[in-house]
Amino acid sequence: MKKNFLSILLALVLSLMCGTQAKTVRILSTNDMHAAIEKMPKLAAIVDSLRTIDPGLLIFSAGDNRTGNPYNDLYDPVSYPMIAFMNFIGFDASALGNHEYDSKLDGLAKMTALSNFRYLAANISCPESSGIKVVPYQVFDVDGVKVGVLGITQVGSLGIPDTHPDNVKGLSFSQPKDVIPQYKWLTEQCDVNILLTHIGYENDVELAQEFPYYDVILSSHTHTQLEGGELHNGVLITQNGYQLPRVGLTTLEVEDGKVVSKKTENIFLDRVTSHNEVADAMLAHFKSSPEMEREVGRFATNISTYDELGVMMCDAWRAELGCDIAFENYGGVRYDKFPAGPITVKDILNLDPFMNTAVVMTLTGKELSDMLIACFNADRNRFPITSGCTAVVTYTDATKKTIKKLELFAPDGKKLDMKKKYRVMTNNYVASICDSPRQDEGERGTDTTSSIIISWLEKMGTVDYQGRSSYTEKW
Repeated sequence: MKKNFLSILLALVLSLMCGTQAKTVRILSTNDMHAAIEKMPKLAAIVDSLRTIDPGLLIFSAGDNRTGNPYNDLYDPVSYPMIAFMNFIGFDASALGNHEYDSKLDGLAKMTALSNFRYLAANISCPESSGIKVVPYQVFDVDGVKVGVLGITQVGSLGIPDTHPDNVKGLSFSQPKDVIPQYKWLTEQCDVNILLTHIGYENDVELAQEFPYYDVILSSHTHTQLEGGELHNGVLITQNGYQLPRVGLTTLEVEDGKVVSKKTENIFLDRVTSHNEVADAMLAHFKSSPEMEREVGRFATNISTYDELGVMMCDAWRAELGCDIAFENYGGVRYDKFPAGPITVKDILNLDPFMNTAVVMTLTGKELSDMLIACFNADRNRFPITSGCTAVVTYTDATKKTIKKLELFAPDGKKLDMKKKYRVMTNNYVASICDSPRQDEGERGTDTTSSIIISWLEKMGTVDYQGRSSYTEKW
């Protein structure tokens, strides 16, 4: 373990030796782990050290524990490796991230049943028949201090979390701001009050302005990297990136039933050298799959942007399915860097982990344009990546939240004919979130989009996508 974590441990030891009238509550928080099982042995070692000093340590996840690693997401039962690690480490509670719903209701029910901790979400309604075990809140006792934790799950522009609508059929969701006031009574009964949310940094800042009686918001969803914690209207907000670059250690001092001081320090996992040996053995077991390491192609040069990988994905789909145009939502491209050299099955399943299938539609140029704008609106104002056409996107201003004008161009540089019909491919998730008028809703295939990319790469051998992009932006 290097300086960062050792200095935090030393500070904890000194604080215990000094002793004060105030009582201390410490919370280790993660967010958007996205099945980073390779980092679990280090996280387990961190927890071992912290709990040796403070047995009352609480551990919370702000959601999206799964989706992002095929060793976890293709396991049977689905997501069991992450659940096993979280059980072993001793998580106390987790929010429901939008990707917790990716395996539909049956998968979510199994996940909650296998977990030794509770999932918290006050703004979800699950029928008892679903078997999904979720509660609105949980109260913890830390040396006589009552810690109340209210969970909030993400609700997108369609009134459901950002997942395929089929994944949440039978569930209903409420907006966070409509639900939180209903639990004001809980904050009056607890000494420490925490919101465990999966709604994004900007939305959490708004919650801090509206509900200042919460002490801490453990934030997630937008993969925002904060330096420690940020105070907004007196509420401490924490969030640490994507796939465990850091975890947050929040320390609260409580006197006479009130929090009198609060701070969050970041622990950098790449600076921790110790591993938990049991967790190492678990990792070796879960990763024992030679097929995942099979080479399917090669990159001739380094990849350094989401656009480069997104164009490759869309080129593969368009070529394999014989379409004029293919497109993917920007958020569907799951990483932005890749070195020159071999590409494995595991790499493609990490890049495109959602097990989506292809949808092929016949669209006019105008229907395609409308659908791309609808995808932008549904995907947190990020323009989709295309193959078979390029786009010039003009926004109303530099915030890039509203598209003023969209121009589409064919490979020969000519503008797409808005009346002409084109054979267009996207995936079933994108087709479901694009609320735009079109005559043809498309034909859904059975092959996953990741398997289509693998098949194309096996034919292509070596590919070069350095510097590739499918759109330019103006305002």
